[in-house]
Amino acid sequence: MGTIDCSLFFLEVHESEIPWLKIFVRRPVREFSKCTAEEKTAVWNALDLIEREMLTYYHPDKINIASFGNMLPQVHWHIMARFKEDSYFPEPMWGEKQRESTLKLPPMEPLIETLGVKLSSAFC
Repeated sequence: MGTIDCSLFFLEVHESEIPWLKIFVRRPVREFSKCTAEEKTAVWNALDLIEREMLTYYHPDKINIASFGNMLPQVHWHIMARFKEDSYFPEPMWGEKQRESTLKLPPMEPLIETLGVKLSSAFC
């Protein structure tokens, strides 16, 4: 369940108590502005698809999408399904822990399988 590979980007699962994926542009670029128009379109369309699938599958309270690249200088985005019951909500996942998690979520494998099929047919 590690990655989904496409020609312009790849998707990784981030181990966490919440559903958390990361999408990386395949070429070694540091900033979104350095991506090609084709890469930008593919990434934004993939982010949209991933968000919609997470909303449908997990029914979270919020989807967070972020791009930093401070520690890993390769342009990438974090896509996280957030829940009021997760350990950090409403703080960011790298913020201060608010409580012990009470989440009971379905497994990520079916979501990854669905994303693999949909991303492959559209972008890979």
